[in-house]
This record gives sequence, C-alpha cells and structure tokens, in this order.
Amino acid sequence: MKKKIQNISLAVALAVFTVPMFGRSDQPRDLNESVRHELVMLPYYSIFDDLAFKVDNGVVTLSGDVTRPILKSDAENVVKKIPGVTKVVNNIHVLPLSPFDNRIRVAEYRAIFRSGALYRYALGVNPSIHIIVDNGHVTLRGIVDNQADKNQVHIVANGVPGVFSVTNELRVAER
Repeated sequence: MKKKIQNISLAVALAVFTVPMFGRSDQPRDLNESVRHELVMLPYYSIFDDLAFKVDNGVVTLSGDVTRPILKSDAENVVKKIPGVTKVVNNIHVLPLSPFDNRIRVAEYRAIFRSGALYRYALGVNPSIHIIVDNGHVTLRGIVDNQADKNQVHIVANGVPGVFSVTNELRVAER
C-alpha cells in the first residue's frame, strides 16, 4: 500500500511540473520557449522569485519580483542574446533586502511544504509555487492541481506569524 501511494505521488508530482509556468501569447512557440527556458535556467532563480514575460513581435517585456538585484540584470542579459529578440523591456521589481522578510520567507516555506500533501509542490528544481515577500506582505504565485490545494496553501500561509497580508494569485491547472 505504501509503495502504491509513493508511485501515485510521484506520478502527480511529475504531472505538475509538465504544466507550463508562464503565460503564452500568439508568438511562435520557439521564441516563447526559448525565453522561458533561459529564465528558469538562471542560477539565482528560486522559489522566492517570480519571473514572467510577454513577447510581442520580437519585443520581450520582463516582469515579476526577485530577491537579488543581480537576477534582474541577468534575466535581461540572457534574453537579449536569444535569436529573434529585438528589444527587452525590463520591468522586474527587486524586492527590498530585509532580514525580516527573509525570516518570513523561510517560515512560509516550512509552513506550506510541511502541510499535508502540499510537499509535492516543492519537489524538483523549479517548484510550482513561488512565495514572494515584500515588506511583510506575502504573494503566492504559481500553479496547483485543484481549488482545495489553492485554499489550503492560502490558509497555511495566513497562519505564519509576522505576516501582514497574504495575496493568493495561485492558478488551478487546466485539465
């Protein structure tokens, strides 16, 4: 029975990570895939960062929140080098450097991924839930399997001491 549950959990985890992480547009798939690939491969990109992009006729607009200033410039530099990109607009917001926010990030991570079956969202190199903390305000972004998981993540995140507010921007995966 335990082996069967482990196999099912592994299959669900693998399915979660095949869901696209960034929105798509009408641009050719190759350029969108290239930009997405370069962004998720950045060395300092973590669960506490969230990067998004939009492609419009070769112009890539970057957005999101990052914890390290170097990640903002690295994202722009790698996207500039992609064939077919004519211009990069960098609207990435660098979160304030704060030990208070760092404590909240760790507490949120522990609370969310130690809660019931939510651990599966932390598996892999690029987890499907991202925790953004800006001056004590938490924003949850990413993709979950169902509405119940989305609600559970929000409830758990709200229970972390020291958090001023929690905004749940998690999306439920389309089936």
